[in-house]
Amino acid sequence: MPGFATSFWSSDYAGGLGVLFGKLQQGVVENQQILTIARMRADAEESYGFRLTDITPAVDRMAGGFSRDDGASVRKAYEGVRTEMQEAGKKHQKIGSNIRELVVRPFGRWCEAHEARITSSHDDLQARIKTHDRQAEVVRKLRDNYFTKCRLVEDLEEENKLAFQDPESEGSPKPKDIPQVKLPVPEDPEEEEAVDIGDQTFQPEEIKKVLAHALNNIKLGDVKVPILGTYQNVSTGADIVEYLQKHMGATSVSMAERIGQDLVNNGFLRLVGNVGSTFANSSKMHYQWRPKVFQMTGIPDKAKPLNRTFSLAQNIEASPDSPLGGVSEILAGWNPLNNPYPNETPAEKLRREAAEADEKYKVGVRKLDMLRCNLEEAMMDHMSFMERCELDRLKAIKAVILDFSGAISNVIPSLQSTVDNMMLFQETVQPAGDLRYLLENYRTGEFVPRPKIYDNYYSSVDEQTFGVDLEARARADRKRVPIIITTILTFLDNHYPDLEGDKARRDIWLVDVPLATTHALRNAINTGKSIPREVLEQFDIPVVASVLKLYLLELPDSLVSSTVYEIIKTIYTTHASESSDSTRINIIQNTLGKLRLANIATLDAITTHFTRLIELTSAEEDFVNELAHNIAPCILRPSTKSSLSMDERFNYRLVRDLFAHKEAIFGELKRASTLSHSGSAAGRSRAISTDESKRREHMEARNQAIASRSRASSPAPSPARGHRRDRSSGGPATRFPVATHTSPTTATDRHSVRQSLDVPGGKESSSSATSKETEVNGGMSGAGPSDTPLPPRPNVGRVRKQASLGKNVLGTEPEVERYVGVELVDKPMDD
Repeated sequence: MPGFATSFWSSDYAGGLGVLFGKLQQGVVENQQILTIARMRADAEESYGFRLTDITPAVDRMAGGFSRDDGASVRKAYEGVRTEMQEAGKKHQKIGSNIRELVVRPFGRWCEAHEARITSSHDDLQARIKTHDRQAEVVRKLRDNYFTKCRLVEDLEEENKLAFQDPESEGSPKPKDIPQVKLPVPEDPEEEEAVDIGDQTFQPEEIKKVLAHALNNIKLGDVKVPILGTYQNVSTGADIVEYLQKHMGATSVSMAERIGQDLVNNGFLRLVGNVGSTFANSSKMHYQWRPKVFQMTGIPDKAKPLNRTFSLAQNIEASPDSPLGGVSEILAGWNPLNNPYPNETPAEKLRREAAEADEKYKVGVRKLDMLRCNLEEAMMDHMSFMERCELDRLKAIKAVILDFSGAISNVIPSLQSTVDNMMLFQETVQPAGDLRYLLENYRTGEFVPRPKIYDNYYSSVDEQTFGVDLEARARADRKRVPIIITTILTFLDNHYPDLEGDKARRDIWLVDVPLATTHALRNAINTGKSIPREVLEQFDIPVVASVLKLYLLELPDSLVSSTVYEIIKTIYTTHASESSDSTRINIIQNTLGKLRLANIATLDAITTHFTRLIELTSAEEDFVNELAHNIAPCILRPSTKSSLSMDERFNYRLVRDLFAHKEAIFGELKRASTLSHSGSAAGRSRAISTDESKRREHMEARNQAIASRSRASSPAPSPARGHRRDRSSGGPATRFPVATHTSPTTATDRHSVRQSLDVPGGKESSSSATSKETEVNGGMSGAGPSDTPLPPRPNVGRVRKQASLGKNVLGTEPEVERYVGVELVDKPMDD
């Protein structure tokens, strides 16, 4: 029977809890209604009793009458009636008192405590959900910021590739050559040397012309710097960069900044108003043309002496021992912006910010995952507690009705018929049935956790295991089946013999493990790496089995994809009444064949483990039913939950068919995978992903495709070469490995011994070769005794055996191209 802890879950957590607490609040109102009935009945009984007892004093106040006739029979009858009235009043007062003592007061106190428990649980879970939602919003913003930084870094790298290409290389922009005047080399050894600016080398006369042209075309002005005074002949970095791009052949801002840096390094410019000598393209960075530029070019220097109170340079030169000698050192280390990275380039800053955003995003995801685990644990505990509270409430109402009827039946036997009816009413109350009714009509969904995974910009899953797509995890592990599944199943195989009895081995899959314990093991192995055996040894075997079920539940999609749920539903709806199972099994084979290879291999490994467990422990039908119900949500789930899908049991029926017809289903799937997956890699078209995380890879692939298309030859067919298809060599044989000389259903084939992956109707040599290869790779033969560890589960793989075209490989007659199945083992992927 399902409980609260497995019935009120939803994708946003709040939806299922809203339905549950709505029903619990309805129970609180029902308690008040029962309490109001009891209180008003007590008031009515007491009021009726007081009115009955008021009859005797009212009659006695009347003078004369029966008080004057002492021995009359009429007086005795009168006194009897009066006494009965008095006693009836007392009995009704007793009824009211009993109802208050047995029902109203104790049940009223219990109702207040029950309402307080409901309110406390509701407030606690609501606070946790709000905290989780706030952190989810923070993680979303951190992810957007991280992706933005990564895109900026990529754009900068692309810009640098174009900006810093070799000028001599083909296709790179070349700066415009400035006319050079060749002069005879004088023999004076003290002549000025050539100057390297950018990618060019200028002779002294050439550099004079370049500087003169720059002074005449770049805007010069004055800049006032606090404390230091006013600087003249100053240009901004942006003006200098604009000039260099127009007249010096700088093709990008980065190249212009490099030319400007060379001007600073050669002493033609100096930075004013800031510490250092870095050149940057900024309108807030000011650079002063040094006096030697005006001397070299012959342009008059319009600079005036700085308007200062004293000259630091003159004072320091005049008196080296002056206290002002340390001012230059102070200014050299002055950092007015308090920047911890004063000498950082823009590229380094972007990379640092991207790394910091990545780290913050990782920390945020870990915190969100921790909050989610805590929220699910708290929800599980509160739901179990609320289930007990609701059951206690229903039992309390039953006890109240019983006490209420007892309070009346103990005083007034004449109301026995009414009491009997009330007893009948209380017997009709069934707490377990009412609880089942609540679950069947108001549940919102089974427990399916929704983990928030770390979405790496470069699609890496190296740091997480749970919540990652199965195929991505298998590709990262370089296995057909993710390492976590093979490790856990192997660990269980090795520990089954340690358990006492077959019942203990079977119960590890059915025991209810606390979610907090399962999360503890999950957090220990959620690293994206191989699982150390020592970590699993620290936990009980049921906890290890429980974490495998939790891993399957946290997959983005169920093991058998939810896209085929409607197909599975149609299979069991249409073919349920057929007497033979062969048609249904064939359709299931075709449906599962549409799954990805990693899903098929994982499903095969898990099914093999359970079928061997059932066989070795001689499990009864009850255990198989309960096991199938337990793991059915892990194998197949619908894409959207609804009130109809919650009552459907198609995933349970699929699991039962996998248990009963494992060899038939997966044997055909392995043979089909040998044929289909060997050639599907080249011919299968994949939809272009719109994931922003692979923008760079998509861009490079698109550029390569355009380049290859431009170099391709004309697609027009040659007149000398027609389009035809030659027959396969070796006679009139078909292109598929179909045996035509024997029937696969003959008695000889049925009684012959062959492996599950042999080609039907093949030669004995092929069968023997396949058997040898199966023995080498590890077969799926029958399981051994119960005290022997179960052999490892095979994984999905494929080997293609094909005869060379036109060649006799084995020295025999050429034969048709053959596909031979092999036993599939878990090994690193070739790609």
